[in-house]
Amino acid sequence: METFESLVRAEFAPENTYLNTASNGLLPARTVTALHQAITLRAEGRPLGSLYEDVEAVRASFARLTGVPADRVATGASVTEYGALIAASLPAGAEVLTSEADFSSLVNPFHMRADLTVRTVPLDKIAESVRPGTALVAVSAAQSADGRLADLPAVRAAAHAYGARVYVDASQSAGWLPVDPEHYDFLAAVGFKWLMGPHGATFFVAPDATRDFGGLTPLLAGWSAGEKPWDSCYGPVTELAHSVRRFDVSPALFSYAGLRASLDLIEGLGVDAVHAHDVALADRFRKGLDSLGHEPVPAPGSAIVSVPGLGHRQAELSEMGIEVSDRAGNLRAAFHLYNTTADVDRLLDVLSA
Repeated sequence: METFESLVRAEFAPENTYLNTASNGLLPARTVTALHQAITLRAEGRPLGSLYEDVEAVRASFARLTGVPADRVATGASVTEYGALIAASLPAGAEVLTSEADFSSLVNPFHMRADLTVRTVPLDKIAESVRPGTALVAVSAAQSADGRLADLPAVRAAAHAYGARVYVDASQSAGWLPVDPEHYDFLAAVGFKWLMGPHGATFFVAPDATRDFGGLTPLLAGWSAGEKPWDSCYGPVTELAHSVRRFDVSPALFSYAGLRASLDLIEGLGVDAVHAHDVALADRFRKGLDSLGHEPVPAPGSAIVSVPGLGHRQAELSEMGIEVSDRAGNLRAAFHLYNTTADVDRLLDVLSA
């Protein structure tokens, strides 16, 4: 029987100590193989039907990971495009509540509408800051800069009390942090970080037709958003998909070919097991930092650890084969399934020097 360790070691053999999944995830070996096969299909001029099948397989896989039916999942290219759809759906004067220094792809679309009121508060105050007139709460499940986790149950409860909707960016959490679909109305996530896929694919979860698709208008709809896509190639799309697929953007096929393999690995390991592995490594790093006299940004339960004042060491660490990030002067380390205790200890040893 294959174990978590054996499955992971069969897929990854990084040359560096790679602790930068919050920027880009490593590609599993099976994903690299799938990409080569997809490229070969295109290069040899063979039918590409199997690549479109990959899109649907990936949609179903992401739906299982997020606990929603596949007909509530759309596929696109960026988080920003889906934030823009939500922003466009809000009435003039509506209030959008966001957290301080959240990722720009999440918050910027709302700032681009001058007739919306965007109110920003500290992350730990976001639930208590929902008030009458708040139309939407937009927040990342895990903060990109420092890994802090939003209290999504509290946010959802507060939003529900005032009739507001919740939009969650799961780009820094999908793949390692279990998610409860009861905690959001809309959710978006890129595929190239913790889901370990190629760039070019993003997922979007929205209410289904029974809830009027959350009031969204499919402004980006092209042929792929039709109920019968191949019958929707010319002229206006006369029948949009009856599901949330009406918000699909024409797919970057190679990205989905790779993602199908990556998500297959995550599902095989199980998000709960990945979560336990990732957080254990992050906690080991936090404990080691304490012994060195460094205090990370408090982010209990997160796989991302941010250390104030050490960001300047990023270039030095990279030269030594340790990949981390410098975010606003903080050293950010992100621990995922391919990392080991040896990776943690190597980083601690270098930081102790």
